[in-house]
Amino acid sequence: MAMVIKNNMSAKNTLNQLNKNNKALEKSLAKVSSGMRINNAGDDSSGYAISERMRGQILSLGQDDRNTQNGNSMLKVAEGAVQSDIEILRTLKEKVINAANDTNTDEDRMIIQREFDQMINQIDDNANVTYNGMTLMDGSRNHSVLNPGTYTCLTNTDLYHDTQPLTRLTDLRDHTGNNIGILPSDTVTISYVKQGKSYIQSFPAAQKVPGFDIHGNPVIYTVVESLQSMFDKLGTTNIAMVKPCTPYIGTDAHGNNVYTPDYSTAVTFRAVEPGTEGQIAGLTISITDRYGNQRRTANTVLDNFTETIRAENPSPDNSIVLQTGTRANQAVKIGLSDMRCTSLGLKATDGTTLDISTQAHANAAINVLETALLKATNQATTIGAVENRLGMTSGNIITQQENTQNSESTIRDADMAAEMAEYTKNNVLQQASQSMLAQANQNSSAVLSLLQ
Repeated sequence: MAMVIKNNMSAKNTLNQLNKNNKALEKSLAKVSSGMRINNAGDDSSGYAISERMRGQILSLGQDDRNTQNGNSMLKVAEGAVQSDIEILRTLKEKVINAANDTNTDEDRMIIQREFDQMINQIDDNANVTYNGMTLMDGSRNHSVLNPGTYTCLTNTDLYHDTQPLTRLTDLRDHTGNNIGILPSDTVTISYVKQGKSYIQSFPAAQKVPGFDIHGNPVIYTVVESLQSMFDKLGTTNIAMVKPCTPYIGTDAHGNNVYTPDYSTAVTFRAVEPGTEGQIAGLTISITDRYGNQRRTANTVLDNFTETIRAENPSPDNSIVLQTGTRANQAVKIGLSDMRCTSLGLKATDGTTLDISTQAHANAAINVLETALLKATNQATTIGAVENRLGMTSGNIITQQENTQNSESTIRDADMAAEMAEYTKNNVLQQASQSMLAQANQNSSAVLSLLQ
């Protein structure tokens, strides 16, 4: 009978099982050593895809938070410059009030003027503050301003709703309908500042004009000045009344109509020229009687012209854009106003500073400083509001990042207790398989020894 030699199937089966145990042990070792349940797509394809998307989201959120922090740092630099401006403007207003006092001589005012000029120059230096090479407060990082720019608009809500450009001064009434008490014998003093130059003029509320009656006889007429004629008396065409008293004020930098906050009627005067070169600042109207006493009721009403639209030069949109989201255009946008002296009405484009060398000019400059201070304060408020928003954005980003990290960890991270148990099991199985394979090979060797 022939001898038949068969394959050692027990050894083959044991070897296959050993290879399986080795692969399982390798996976368990990878999970235990990395601390992750999913180390590659083969471990859990769907879980791997979700985890990778979450990891990208986590990294993006981290960069968003860094963006908000960097943006906040930039705004802190701008805020510091504006805060310095506010402090300087407060001091300037104090000095202007001092210069307007007749306890000072013109020589004293000239000394104050020199200090005044130096402090104004410091405001220009503040406007050139930079962050990472970018100048912030010189108007180069402002929002869009449509051509031809915006016009200064000065609004008074204390005058009666039917007030017209040609309404006589003696017929002016307050918002309740009561006459404000201007008489033909009174004196009107009007002042404002344009391009650092003060325009000041005093004139009687009424003029004696020769004429003829219906019969041809010579007579003297009393012609009372109107609202519009007050500005014409200055010999300039810088200011014009927009229209009869309405809630409408003018057009802002974006071309949108501007109205009074409560849509109440208001008298609005507008600068004739747009932009900072044509802006009007510090409008003051004063009424005195024939004895030089102030008409307090009239002055209270007429001195309530406030700047409702700020003059700005036409410019493209160069607002600062801070990317704070993981998608395109998820950003915080802020435009920084021009805080140079020319924009604040303190200096002309040729470098001439606001004149306070006389009592009249110093008095005209008081409202200019008040308006400039308001502009600086508004800019600081805008910056502060965006800083607060960035703080809230950063907090939201951190919360979102933490929650996403937790979700990703749930999907991908390993249960170490379970994985250690699995690793121990696979290690025991591997050792058992090695032992069984050795035993199976010994059986074959025993058979082969019989042939020797």
